[in-house]
This record gives sequence, structure tokens and C-alpha cells, in this order.
Amino acid sequence: MAENGTDCDQRRIRMSKEQHNGSFTDSSMLSERKRREREERLNIVLWKKPLVTLQYFCLETLINLKEWTIKLWRRRGVLACVVLALAVLTALYYIEGAHQQYVQYMEKKFFWCAYWVGLGILSSVGLGTGLHTFLLYLGPHIASVTLAAYECNSVNFPEPPYPDQIICPDEEAAEGSISLWAIISKVRLEACMWGAGTAIGELPPYFMARAARLSGAEPDDEEYQEFEEMLEHAETAQDFASRAKVAVQNLVQKVGFFGILACASIPNPLFDLAGITCGHFLVPFWTFFGATLIGKAVIKMHIQKLFVIITFSKHIVEQMVALIGAIPSIGPSLQKPFQEYLEAQRIKLHHKSDGAVPQGENWLSWIFEKLVIVMVCYFILSIINSMAQSYAKRLQQKMYSEEKTK
Repeated sequence: MAENGTDCDQRRIRMSKEQHNGSFTDSSMLSERKRREREERLNIVLWKKPLVTLQYFCLETLINLKEWTIKLWRRRGVLACVVLALAVLTALYYIEGAHQQYVQYMEKKFFWCAYWVGLGILSSVGLGTGLHTFLLYLGPHIASVTLAAYECNSVNFPEPPYPDQIICPDEEAAEGSISLWAIISKVRLEACMWGAGTAIGELPPYFMARAARLSGAEPDDEEYQEFEEMLEHAETAQDFASRAKVAVQNLVQKVGFFGILACASIPNPLFDLAGITCGHFLVPFWTFFGATLIGKAVIKMHIQKLFVIITFSKHIVEQMVALIGAIPSIGPSLQKPFQEYLEAQRIKLHHKSDGAVPQGENWLSWIFEKLVIVMVCYFILSIINSMAQSYAKRLQQKMYSEEKTK
């Protein structure tokens, strides 16, 4: 009897070991398969497989349009209210009357704010693949207003043509009458709208992680999978990047609202991780979005504005140009285009609407325009590649589910 009992125990141990080894083997095979599929998807880009990439992009676009159409149909009551409101606003826009001056004012402000909110969303949406619209649009706009304010000694630029074109006002102000606060106030609306757009762009990681936690399903997102792996190996993190991610996660999880506010108030490339952390730990929406909005649209934007305004203030710019000229051998040749550019901007600021607009293009402005075009093209290419890879993942998941059902 004792021998039979010992045999049973040994058989049980052997079976449990075999099951453990089998599950370990299955897990390692699954991890290897995921790694191989990820490598296959990363090869689906326009410069390697242009025809396949474009085909997958078109198919993914059609699938997304179908899904959005179904979602809109399910919310047809809300959609009908929105269409009705738009119809009323359209009627008010086209009917003549004393209200037209207010309509035109609201139209101008609405499109101006929507423009900067849209650029802010583009800058942060896509988990790191966004267009850096602060460097390409908002930063140069603040710099232009700063240079004009110091040249004109005023921020009361004629409207129109401002903001499309900056011209000094007719009345001349005293030298040195412009203040830092006046420039900050002049660009506050567009800066805050851009900051609000970046806060809105941080919502997709939050909603993705929150939905995954509530449903218990594994999301189709590599950033979230990396976050879960980080949680598993948080104690053994050695490199600086891993420790920084763990620190952000701990700050957001333990401090809450003020931790999110601290992460959102400084330039932080790891803020996507804060959104995923908040979604994973079911932080209330208004706690996350409120702290993000205050941090990005108020605190962070004033820091960035202040930096750009100080950098492009009159005496700093003159000192920078002088330092460029002091570079041995090549200094004078490098200094000349900067001086020509600044002089051209001064002439533009002082010409009147009925006068001749100065012609000619400086190579600095030409380079910046081409840089903007290259950045926008790269952003479009990244969207095409990303959507094509999403369709490839759909195919891989479909193939895997078919294999499991066999």
C-alpha cells in the first residue's frame, strides 16, 4: 500500500512537472511567435514594400470607416442633435442682420482656436509618432510676435492683417515701452489652445489601458504590453530608461492628481506612460484629464512661452548674431544671412498695406519652409505605415484564431 501511494505521488509529481514544462514551452513558443510577427509587421513600410503597404493602408482605412459608421449609427440620436445644431448655426451665418458682426467675430475666433487645438492634437497623438508642431508652428509664431513687439514697441498690431501678417501700428510708442507680460498676454490664447490640444491627444493611451483593465482582455498595443512587462520586472530594473519609467509610474500611482500634474507640467517624453498607468489603475477620468489640461495648457505652456520670448528678445538676438560673427574664418559669412533676414523682417513690419511689399527670399526662411514640408511628409508616411501594420496585425490575429479552432 505504501509503495502504491509512493508511486501515485511520483506519478502526480511527474504529471505536474510535465504540465509545467508544457505550459512553459507554450509560453516561450507564443513569445517567439509574437516577436517574429512584430518583425514581419515592422518590414511593412513604403520604402521596402510600397504596393503591399498601400494596399493594407487602403483596406485598414475602409475597415475604420465602416467601424466609425456603425458607431455613429448606434448614436444616431446624438448625431441628429448635432446635425440640427449645425443647421441652425448655418442659417444664422447666412441670414443678414445686425448679428453678423458677432457671427464674424465668433467665426474668426473659432477657426483660430480650432487651428491651434488641431496642431496640439497632432503633436501628441499616436504614442510618440506625432508631428512636433511646437517647433514648426507655435514656436516660430511666438518668436515672430516677440521680434515684432520689440521692433514696434507695441503689441497692438492692426487686425486685419494680424495674425496672417504682422505690421507695426500707425501710432509710435516710446522706446523700451514693451514688457514681457504684454508679449505673453498677446500669444496666450493660441498657446493655451495648443496646450489643450496636446492634453486631448494624451487621452487614447488612457482609454485603451482603462478598457483593457475593465474587460480583462489583452489590448492590441505594444506600448501597453511593454507597460505590463515593466510592472512585472519593476524591482529588477537596472538601466536608466527603465528606472525613469518606473519612477513616473510610481509618482502617478501614489501621488495621484498632483503626480499627474507634475508629469504634465514639464517637457516629458514619458507622459504616454502616465496615461497608460492612469488607465490601468482606473484613475477617474476628470482627475487624469483635469491635471493633464492644467499642466499642459497652463503651467507648461507658460514655461515654453517664457523660454521662446526671452530667447528671441531684441538684445538676446543681437548678442547671438554678434557671437556668430565672432566665429573664426566662417563667422562673417554665417552672420550675413542672419542680418539680412532680421533686416527684411524689420522692413516688412514697417511697410503699410497700401505700400509695396518687399520682395526676395532669405535662405534661412527657405530652409525652414523645406524643413516643415519634410516633417509633414514624414508624418503622413508614418500614418500610412502605421495603418498598414495595423491591418497586417489583423491578418496575423485572424490566422492565429483559425489555427486555435482547428
